[in-house]
Amino acid sequence: MITFDNLFLSEFIKQEKDFISGARINKIQQPSRREIILNLRNNGLTRSFYININPKHYHVCFMSEKNQKLRYIEIPKKPPMFCMLLRKYLQNARISKINQPDGERILEFYFDSYNEIGDRIYLCLAIELMGKYSNVILYNCDTDIILGCAHNVGSEKSSVREVYGQIPYTYPPKQINDNFINERYGFLLNFYRCNKNEVIKKLSDNREFNDVIDSYYSFLIEKEKFNELKNEYLTKIKKQLKKVEKTLNEMNYQTEKNKNCDKYRLYGDLLMANLYNLEDYKKCASVFDYENNNQIEILLDNKKTVKENANNFYKKYNKLKTSNEKLSELIQKYLSDKKYLESVLYSVEIAQNIFELKELSDEIENKKSESVKKSELNIEKIDFPQNETRIYIGKNNKQNDYIVSKLAKDEDLWFHVKDCAGSHVLLKSQKITPDLILYCAELAKKYSSAKNSTKAGVIYTSPKYLKKPPKSPLGYVTYKNEQEIVVK
Repeated sequence: MITFDNLFLSEFIKQEKDFISGARINKIQQPSRREIILNLRNNGLTRSFYININPKHYHVCFMSEKNQKLRYIEIPKKPPMFCMLLRKYLQNARISKINQPDGERILEFYFDSYNEIGDRIYLCLAIELMGKYSNVILYNCDTDIILGCAHNVGSEKSSVREVYGQIPYTYPPKQINDNFINERYGFLLNFYRCNKNEVIKKLSDNREFNDVIDSYYSFLIEKEKFNELKNEYLTKIKKQLKKVEKTLNEMNYQTEKNKNCDKYRLYGDLLMANLYNLEDYKKCASVFDYENNNQIEILLDNKKTVKENANNFYKKYNKLKTSNEKLSELIQKYLSDKKYLESVLYSVEIAQNIFELKELSDEIENKKSESVKKSELNIEKIDFPQNETRIYIGKNNKQNDYIVSKLAKDEDLWFHVKDCAGSHVLLKSQKITPDLILYCAELAKKYSSAKNSTKAGVIYTSPKYLKKPPKSPLGYVTYKNEQEIVVK
């Protein structure tokens, strides 16, 4: 991975100094503890200056609108304390000077500003890009006293240098580096060792240095956020799925225990049939089982009469019968929940970017899903203009629901893998042929949990035969008049 070293910073300053010097800060935002955005305006142009002090990919750059989306930046409703501090001192302030201390990975913005009583003060925003020690610090140049920083460093965290409000600001200690060549030409070595073909290509295109840095780090950040969110969602769904499966096992075990409830009805019937042939208050009764054609012994409560024992058996039978009926309903509900969670799990596993993952957030957080527009969904589609054919592929339940409820017409064909989690595939064509049906069936298998199977059954039918039951999960439908095709 490319390291944003002092030479990178020096090159960045060289190319952007003219714009930064004299620029005014008209907006300050802090999306996270390690990200700060300063909107700088100069010569009629406004640009987003992005500061990232994450130890994995610390850097600064002017961020494009496209790469801002890739970084998936979300501005919190309540700004952090450090953001409020920066707004207090730097909102609408003008950058009077930009500086990089010799050989350091520190970018300094100097400001002429005013304090609470209107006195003019000289401030410095020091952006220290030093791996796990990266920080953003605002201090008063007249007194060298720190006004605040992105994260405080006390004596318990560092015995070399403390950083927090109301103490003097000092530069970090010099890093000893015996390898002068590696220090001097580190960026070339980094490029040489880097396997990111995208970055090398972008550099060879002679693009602006800032654009390369912005694109490269937005790629890294998007990839990291995607992996983190995907792992978080997978953990949550698997936890819910495990809980449902555990409950199902317990209910199946209880149903197995209750399956012999008919014997209590039989005992009650036999006791009542022999009511006048048996003595009360006995420990057992020997009767002929006319259903199974043999003599049996029935254990009794010797403190009760034969009739009372018979009534007890009837009560046990009715209780277990009612329990089995309720368990059967619950098992069907939990089986439906299990199937739904498996579909969500599959959607998370096949998600290819953070936007597709975010479409699943309502389902994973168990929130009520709001209505969405097609433009807000990343529904994959395949066009064949020559015969006016279009195929839609839903990658998650929200997309599947939109395909069935908004896009599907009676003359179309709907495809889904049989008895597996997978995508809804919708075929729209002026001329539906066997080859098209087979192609859509293959797509349905490809975008399903059966994709690695040697063969799978795919059912297809007209959307007019689809029905969404009341209160059913998102994307769930029942179907009829279906046909099946086996895909290898």
